[in-house]
Amino acid sequence: MIRFLTKGILRDRSRSLFPILIVAAGAFLTVAFYCYIQGAEINVVRSSANLRFGHVRVMTAAYAAEADQIPNDAALTGVEALKEKLRTLAPEMDWVARIQFGGLLDVPDAGGETRIQAPAAGMAVDLLTPGSIEPGLLNLERILVRGRLPQRAGEVLIGDELARKLGLEPGAPVTLVGSAMHGGMSMANLAVAGTIRFGIQAMDRTGIIADLADIRGALDMEDAAGEVLGLFRDGIYVHERAKALAAAFNAGPAAPSDSFRPVMQTLAQQPGLDIMIEKMGLFTAILVLVFLLAMSLVQWNAGLIGTLRRHGEFGLRLALGESKDRAYLSLLGEAVIIGLIGSAIGTALGLALAYYLQAHGIDVSGMMKNMSFLMDPILRAKITPFAFAVGFVPGLLASVIGTAIAGRAIYKRRTATLFKELET
Repeated sequence: MIRFLTKGILRDRSRSLFPILIVAAGAFLTVAFYCYIQGAEINVVRSSANLRFGHVRVMTAAYAAEADQIPNDAALTGVEALKEKLRTLAPEMDWVARIQFGGLLDVPDAGGETRIQAPAAGMAVDLLTPGSIEPGLLNLERILVRGRLPQRAGEVLIGDELARKLGLEPGAPVTLVGSAMHGGMSMANLAVAGTIRFGIQAMDRTGIIADLADIRGALDMEDAAGEVLGLFRDGIYVHERAKALAAAFNAGPAAPSDSFRPVMQTLAQQPGLDIMIEKMGLFTAILVLVFLLAMSLVQWNAGLIGTLRRHGEFGLRLALGESKDRAYLSLLGEAVIIGLIGSAIGTALGLALAYYLQAHGIDVSGMMKNMSFLMDPILRAKITPFAFAVGFVPGLLASVIGTAIAGRAIYKRRTATLFKELET
C-alpha cells in the first residue's frame, strides 16, 4: 500500500508538488531559524562571558549589591589567594581578575597643559603576563583598528571613536584621573598603544582597556580586584555545572552578615541574561508551534483544493465499493509520505544554510553601530543533533493535520449522488 501511494505521489506531480513545496519551505524555515537561534544564544552568551561576566563571577557581597555603580571601595582583596582556592575548587576553569573603573581622560597639548578632556569607562585585564588568556577572550587582535597591542607597562587601548573625538593617535600621552580604592584622587600617566572598535557604541565612545598591574598601581588596589571571573575552558556555558559550583562556593564558612565576604554568581544571574538562558527552550517550542499552525492552515487549504479536484476520483472509488474509512486512511498515508519527502528536502536545505553560517558567518558590524549589548558582530548558526529532527515536527504534523481536516469531506459523500456525478 505504501509503495502504491508513493508511486501515485511521484507520478502525479500536479497532486503532490505544491504540498511538498509547502512542507519543504516550512521545514527549511524551521531548521534555519532553530539553528540561528542556537547560534545567536551561544554568540551572546560567549560574548557576554568573555567581555563582561564570565561563566561565574566572584565579587564581595557589597560589590554585588551595587555592581552597576562599580564600587571599587568594596573590591575583593587577597585576590591571588582567592584564585588559588578557586583553582582547587574548579580546576577545569580558567580564573582571571578584572577591575572595572571610570574616570576622566585628560589629553595634554604640546606645553603639557590640558587640551581636551572626556569621560572614560575602562576595564583592567592581564595584558602583559606571558600566556595570559585575556587578549584572546577580548579578541583584541580582531578589533584592533590602529596601532598595536600594549607591550609594556603604561600602555593602553582606547575606543577608536573616542580617540578620533580627542584627536589621539597611537603613541599619544594621556592622563587618567579617577578615584582610588580608599577614596582619594588618583592620576596615572599612560600612552595610547592602539585603538579598538568593539562594535558597541557605549564601549567605542568611552572604552579603555588597560593592564591590570597599571590600574592596580593607579587606584591603590594591590592584590585587589573588583571581580574574579571563571570560564570553562571549552568556552561553552553549562548552567547546571555553573549553578552547582556557585552553590558549593557560597556554602563556605563566611558569616552571612559580612558584606565583604566573596560570593559567586552564575552567568544566568546577570541582568538581561537570566531570561534568555533559562527560557531558550520555551522560545524554540514557540517557534516550532508557530510554524506548525501556519503550515497546518496552508496544508488545510491545499487539502481542500486537492479534495475538490479529486472529487470524481473519490466518488469512483466509493462507487466501486471502497469504504470511506479506507479512502480516508489512504489520504492520510499520502499526507505522511508528502510530509516525509517535504521535510527531508527542507531539512537538508536548512542544514546547508546553517552549516554555511556556522562555518563562515555573516559580518553585520555595519548594522550594529548603535547596539548597546555585548554581541559578536559575526552572525553564526549552530547545528545540534535536534536540528536534524526539528523540521520533521511541523512538516509531518502540519501535513497530516491539514489533510485530516480537509479529508473529512469524504464522509460527506452520499452514495445516491455518485452515479449522477459520474454521468456528468
